Amino acid sequence: MKINSLIKYLIRFSFLLVVISYTIIWYFDKYTFIDANHKYNIYLKIIEDYERFYNFFPISWITLDALFVFATALFLALLYTTKFYTYVNELDFSYDNKYLDDYVFLYLMWNSYFFSILYLFRIDGLSRSYLIIFTFIIPLLLLFFRNGEIISNFLGRSVSNENYISFNLDSDSNFKNLRILAYRNEKLAVKFSTENISETIINEVNALNKTFNLNLLVLNLSTLKRLPIDLEEYLIKLNKKVLILSSNELIFHNNFIYRFVKIDSKYIYYFNNDVQYGAKYILKRIFDITIALIVLTFITPFLLFIYIYIKSIDSGPALISQTRVGLHGRKFNMYKFRTMYHNAHSQRDKLENQNKKSGPLFKIDKDPRIIQKLQFLRNYSLDELPQLINVIKGEMSLVGPRPLFEDDTDLFDRNYMRRLNVIPGMTGLLQINERDTDDFDIWYKYDIEYIENWTLYLDIKILLKTFKAVIEKSNAGK
Repeated sequence: MKINSLIKYLIRFSFLLVVISYTIIWYFDKYTFIDANHKYNIYLKIIEDYERFYNFFPISWITLDALFVFATALFLALLYTTKFYTYVNELDFSYDNKYLDDYVFLYLMWNSYFFSILYLFRIDGLSRSYLIIFTFIIPLLLLFFRNGEIISNFLGRSVSNENYISFNLDSDSNFKNLRILAYRNEKLAVKFSTENISETIINEVNALNKTFNLNLLVLNLSTLKRLPIDLEEYLIKLNKKVLILSSNELIFHNNFIYRFVKIDSKYIYYFNNDVQYGAKYILKRIFDITIALIVLTFITPFLLFIYIYIKSIDSGPALISQTRVGLHGRKFNMYKFRTMYHNAHSQRDKLENQNKKSGPLFKIDKDPRIIQKLQFLRNYSLDELPQLINVIKGEMSLVGPRPLFEDDTDLFDRNYMRRLNVIPGMTGLLQINERDTDDFDIWYKYDIEYIENWTLYLDIKILLKTFKAVIEKSNAGK
């Protein structure tokens, strides 16, 4: 096992050990032990066994809590030796949702083991009604923390809400029962010939990516032994999941990480270049939710003051929502404090001749749509603060490329579409460097730089520099 994988397993093991051990200790102390005297009598039985069987341990280690931790660690060690718990193969066939089956299996495994521990160490006289309830809790935790799929679902990114586009895959193909496809929705099925494979795939993906939340591409190849080099490089840089079914063993032009299996005379290749997926997505969401909740807790009175101030200046709504395009083309309502006159966005066409921005950008000097007494909200980006709600909902992140309007997205070329493959943010590299630039190529440069170098550490650095930029009044709000 590689050192990175070993560290990942140890972190997951340690985290699960702490969560389950704490839950058992807390639950037994609060519910299953009748009183302190009952717990002390059980402790005396353990001391009696200690003197007979395992007195080579220091007696300070012999406590009921230590016993529960040890029993949990032993169970997890045994569980982690099985592929059932540690490995979810997306290339396995799955004809139905197995969450219930997995839960029942974990329920039987855990309770047969744990009740054996209770019997072995003579832990008796427990409240039976609360003990029955307890039997359901730990298997539920084991299932929830089994892998990133369920946690991602809980944090706002459900596999069942993800979509894919297929190329030359028959509607009755048995390969649609692969787990990676069975839980996702087919948005479009395209037929093509090998003569125009690159043009067909690239155009269809780009068009669908602007319309739907597209997460996965499925290519069913027949006679090809190599993908055209432009198509191969496009798929690698697409930052999505790609599944290739081929009658031949493929030879790739580039070196990249992929999985390979052979099923029913078909060669199956799978690679996932989704930047924010699995554990990375979970870490980013936990970080975003934690920071957003803390900030909202402290600034809610200030937000209320801004709301009242806007209402006192202008009779229109103080808080507005705008349809923007987010992760993988998903549309959402982005919240802002209103700093422009009502229906200002509809006036963009009339003011297009004053727009000095290039590409899908619209910003003009001394914009007549802005309410002058509210300009300071834009100068200090205070109008963006309601987007903390979008962050908590999972539609935005604290850090990422700024979400644009649908009509802006329509102008994206195939390279710039990559900005849709990370969660849009309240701030980003552009905002701390050249926010007021008129050059769309500079937007592109910073967004792609962020995508290709994203880490949680980079997000933290950008946030800290954003606070500095706001304090120094060096950047104006978008």
